[in-house]
Amino acid sequence: MAPDHERPEEVPTAVLSAERCHLGEGPTYDAATDTAWWFDILERKLFEVQLASGSVKVHSLGKMASALARIDAERQLIVAEDGLYIRRVADDRMSLFAAVEADNHKTRSNDARVHPSGTLWFGTMGRKAEPRAGTIYALHRGRISRLYPDITIPNAICFSADGTIGYFANTAANLMFRVPLDAATGLPIGDPVPFIHHRGLGGIDGAVVDADGLIWNARWGGGCIDVYDTSGRRQRSLRVPARQSSCPAFVGRDFSRLLVTTAWEGMDDAARAADPEHGCTFILDVASRGRSEPDVKLGES
Repeated sequence: MAPDHERPEEVPTAVLSAERCHLGEGPTYDAATDTAWWFDILERKLFEVQLASGSVKVHSLGKMASALARIDAERQLIVAEDGLYIRRVADDRMSLFAAVEADNHKTRSNDARVHPSGTLWFGTMGRKAEPRAGTIYALHRGRISRLYPDITIPNAICFSADGTIGYFANTAANLMFRVPLDAATGLPIGDPVPFIHHRGLGGIDGAVVDADGLIWNARWGGGCIDVYDTSGRRQRSLRVPARQSSCPAFVGRDFSRLLVTTAWEGMDDAARAADPEHGCTFILDVASRGRSEPDVKLGES
């Protein structure tokens, strides 16, 4: 048993969806419709949940996808294994917006998040986490640029509320970076520097920044959410009832709760038996000040 000072704190927690995700990832929340969205990457599924009713819909995508950004009330941008797609919410129709690594069948998409300016950062990685196979890109004003190549597992893409700071991680190295950004464009204006080097159980995975600048990071293999301040000091850890917690998102009309996806990828029968809620998706009542995700901008406007 872990020492008391290493044991994550318990907060009120509920199962949002008991359908077990092979690799749950990419949660986001549309405040206008009170709807949460997330993916099972490996099973090629998109989950949709109306929070007020708890009604769950599962959409079959036919391809691996990992993240979603709202364009407007009718459309979403889907980050998928071979590029970016525009999805019509009303009828599930998807059309290719831009191909990305479509000719490289060894990679797929992974983590992504929208900067306050409307610029989307998104990452790719090897399907078997091959070393240095991944890249982080930016979609700005309709154009895609390569930001950071040679990353094994890109994760923890998130931004300060004022847009002047970006964060990203290489989970394989358990290292999160901090980089100065142009707030108007969401593009780097300096070099990334090491910010958090996690040592111990688990690895740095998906992350989100709240209204106070705190970084909420899912610890893969650690069954928790770690909360860091702007200097990189860990302030608290909150228990997640499944070991492979993968990504958080603030949800609810006041953004005071945290949705957390999990996964059973790589777990054998014994590991799954020892982790009874593996792959479930949870809501943690964290009583924090989260914030809404900005819409992605596809052009000049």
